[in-house]
This record gives sequence, C-alpha cells and structure tokens, in this order.
Amino acid sequence: MALKTGDSQSQSSHNLSFGMRCLYFKDLHGTVIAWCSVAERLFPCFPSPLLTAVASLQALFQCDHVQYTLVPVAGWQELETAFLEHKDQFKYFVLINCGANVDLLEILQPEEDTYFFVCDSHRPINVVNVYNDTQIKLLVKQEDDLDVPAYDDIFRDEEEEEEEESENESDGSEPQEKRRRFEEEVIERTMKRRQRREWEARRREILFDYEQYEYHGTSSAMVMFDLAWIMSKDLNDMLWMKYVTDIGVLQRHVSRHNHRNEDEENSLSIDCMRIAFEYDLRLALYQHWSLYESLCNTCYTSASLKLWSVQGQKRLQEFLADMGLPLKQVKQKFNSMDMALKENLREMIEESANKFGMKDLRVQTFSIHFGFKNKFSASDIVYATTSLMENIEKEGPETTNFIKALDSLSRGNLDKLHQGLDLAKKQLRAIQQTVASCICTNLVISQGPFLYCSLMEGTPDVKLFSKPVSLCLLSKYLLKSFVCSTKNKRCKLLPLVMAAPMDVEQGTVIMVGIPPETESSDKKNFFGRAFEKAAESTSSRTLHNHFQMSIIELKTEDRSKFLDALISLLS
Repeated sequence: MALKTGDSQSQSSHNLSFGMRCLYFKDLHGTVIAWCSVAERLFPCFPSPLLTAVASLQALFQCDHVQYTLVPVAGWQELETAFLEHKDQFKYFVLINCGANVDLLEILQPEEDTYFFVCDSHRPINVVNVYNDTQIKLLVKQEDDLDVPAYDDIFRDEEEEEEEESENESDGSEPQEKRRRFEEEVIERTMKRRQRREWEARRREILFDYEQYEYHGTSSAMVMFDLAWIMSKDLNDMLWMKYVTDIGVLQRHVSRHNHRNEDEENSLSIDCMRIAFEYDLRLALYQHWSLYESLCNTCYTSASLKLWSVQGQKRLQEFLADMGLPLKQVKQKFNSMDMALKENLREMIEESANKFGMKDLRVQTFSIHFGFKNKFSASDIVYATTSLMENIEKEGPETTNFIKALDSLSRGNLDKLHQGLDLAKKQLRAIQQTVASCICTNLVISQGPFLYCSLMEGTPDVKLFSKPVSLCLLSKYLLKSFVCSTKNKRCKLLPLVMAAPMDVEQGTVIMVGIPPETESSDKKNFFGRAFEKAAESTSSRTLHNHFQMSIIELKTEDRSKFLDALISLLS
C-alpha cells in the first residue's frame, strides 16, 4: 500500500541518527512506504511486525504533521510499478520490510535527487546499498552484526586501467627502445590481468559466502519503536504493537511506561490500556476458543502428542484426565469454564505437560488489557493480523486486507480484531487437517538432500495455501510434525520444500523452502540462492517476485526438471 507525503509547514527538525544512516523528518516532503506480505524474525512467516512498523511510522508522521501516502506492495513487480507511478511527484521513499537485500538503484533506476530510507529485516543486505552513502539510507541498529565484506574486496577502481590503455600510444621513440618498452608493458599488463582475475575470483567467493544464506535481522517493528524512543514519542499505543520482537528489550520498556503512570496525578482510568509482562501457555488463541480446540490445533501440542493418529487421540484423553479436567469443561468456550478450574489452570496444564514430554509449554509473553473486558496476548494479535492479511473469504484487492489488518491494531477497532481471531481459528484448523492428511498419506518424501511435499489440486483449503504466509506456516507445522512422527534420524535433520497450486488457469505452483527443524535460533535459509541456480541451469520458467527469496512461483510442467536440478545442486 502506498504512503506519500506532501509539503508540511510544521515539520519536525528532529534528527534520527540511528545505526548506519540518518533520517531527517524535516526533509521528508514526499514519502512512499512499501510493505511486503512475508516477514520477520521470531515469527518468520508472520506479517505482524510489518504492520506494527507501518503503524509506528504513521504515528511519528502524525506527531510532526508530515503528509504521506501509504502504498502496500506484495512483491518486486508491484514495488517497481508503485515507484514509476510516484517518482515524478515525490523524492523521498520509505521502504518497510523490503529493499535491503537487492540493488535498489539497479532495479528502480531512480534520478540522482531521489532518496530511499530502508527499514528491512531481510538479510544479507546488498553490498551496493551498504556502501552507497548518498541515495540509500539504511535504518539498522548499531548492535546488528551485518558481517559485510570490506569495500576493497568487492569494489575496484576502473580508472587505472583506462590510464594504462592511453599510455600504450606511440611516443616516437627509437625502434629498439620501443620494442624493449613494449615487452616490459606486455609483462606488466599480463601480471595486472592475472592479479585482476585472482581478485575477481576472490570477490566471487567472498560474495557467494556473504549471500549464500537468507536470514532476518532486528525486526522492523523494533527499529521503528527505537526511533520513536529516541524522539521521546514512544507511547503505550506504540509499545503494545511490538509484541513479536525482543522480549527482554520490551520488558524494560513496559516497566518504564508502567512506572510513568504509577503516580496519582497520572493514574489511568480502568478503561485505559494496560500492558503486562507474564508467563502464559503456548496454546494458540485458547482464551478466545475452547481449551480442547486449542490443544488440537496448536502446532506444539499436536506434534508432541501426534494427534493425527488414533494413539495420539488416546494420549490427548490421558493428558486431560491427568489434569482432572472434564471434557464438558474443556470443550466449551474458555470464558465459560468454571472459575475454580481457571484459577490454577496454567499450573495444572504445565505439571501434566511435563509428564507427557511437553516441557516448553510455558512461554514469556505480553498481554494487553482494555479495561476488564478485553484481554489479548501477543500471539493472539499475531494470528489475527496474519489471517486478516490473507483472508480468502472475500474477493477483492490485497490492499483492502492490508488496511483491515492495519486497522485491527487500533484499540478503536476491536471488532476487526475479533474478526481476525475468527479467521485465525479457521486457518489453524485447515493447517492441522492438512498436516494430518499429508502425514497419514505419506505425502512427505525424502528427495535426498531435502524433504518434499506437494499439495494437489482439489485438496481441501488448497486456495488458502496459495498465499505465501499461509504456505510458510503450513510448511513449518508440517516439518515439525513430520520430525516428531518419523523414526528416520537422517530425515529429522533435513529441510523441507513444499509446493501448492497457485493459479490453475495459468498452470503455476507456489514453492517455499524452509530450513531444518532444529533448536538453534540461527535459522539461515539457503533455498533462495539454490532456487535461482536450479532455475538458471534448467531454463525453468520461474518468477522470483517475493521479497522472501525462498518463495518462488513456477510453471507446473517445469517442476520435475527444476526439482531434479535442485537435488543435484544440493547433493
């Protein structure tokens, strides 16, 4: 969606010195904010940090009376189109969650007086963007380790070679002296060519090592919140939207904001918003659902208990019995459960979960309270906004879904948030049913260096999985469930490639690659570059339009040769 800024008489003179570049609000006479549909770090396939980053920047612009135009874009093609439409009107463009990992100047071909402010968690950052100190302004936290190659290792001055060629002209010397000088020049040029070939080979190796893996840096939402903090404009409304970022950092901010409102003069009414840091259960939407449905449709519990099998359903009944919870209670809405049961529910579930091998059922999180009636956990907001972004129930432009998801972050639009929660329940049910079907019918197969699963046309809810975020989420849940179900130790360490029909009429599929299911937090993904190489070597008709490089679109008839090349490349 697009965000353009017009002239404003009262614009802020604040200088946001931050990370590698500076952002001057007083100079922002025209801005476009671009969004993407795949995001971030702790929830790599959720778009929520993107939404909160946009909402935070909107709040900052409004504080300084900066006019703007918001333009959502779902891929590189839409970004180019949006830029072409607005480049004559505006000189300043803010790109949120896109633009860092490609050469923006090469793709967009902007004029010299056009400037880009890039707040993007996608890594690695393109080296041209890093070393361009005029038109590209990167918003990066100083503590982020970008591990960028040295300038002299990847860039070389071409002026020396031009000077060498100009010196080779005849200067009227004697033939014998000219011959001797010519031989010396030939030897010198040969040595320089050899040095240049060695430098280029070393450069290719350095860039390959640097660009080989795709990963995520600091969330764009957290970067925007820190900008607001530097400007002393970090309000509670802005803070509560940063739930999917660094828990430790945000806990300090929550304590600071809560302390600010503790004195009597600034005390808040009971209808105002309160943010609390707490330990909660790792169960999806359980406070807005029934406990039974949440246990069945949460990836962690479903995979741990193997609920797709008869034995798994039996273990679920044993789990509930161990807690002493009647089925009548757990199958009704959480809000309707007996208060006596809910008082010690978390402790009861955690104690029984440890007996059944689910030792990580308790997590650190935040909860948001609006008076006494409305309470939402961090994950509730994540699931709701994600479902609103990829809502397939109503046909229409993706920009409409984006605006609804963005509006749901405002506490004045709780009806839209509740709508998102209802959609999220349907999405989670669809994912768990598809996971169960794939495992029970042995659709997950080993292709050597990776696991592969393909959804066929006619599969229930296949339309939902033509959306990139939903397919990424399904892939993560399926891989975790498969790892829990298989006895093959080697398969437990393999990544997963998953494909789903995208457009039947055009004969295309959408394909995503995700890294192995490991306990490591360093989830680097090598499929982006691998997909590019496999497509080049087989001349497969692919479209690399997504900001997440590990997601591609592929012609159905080219899938076999593409997969063969991918297997050969990764073996």
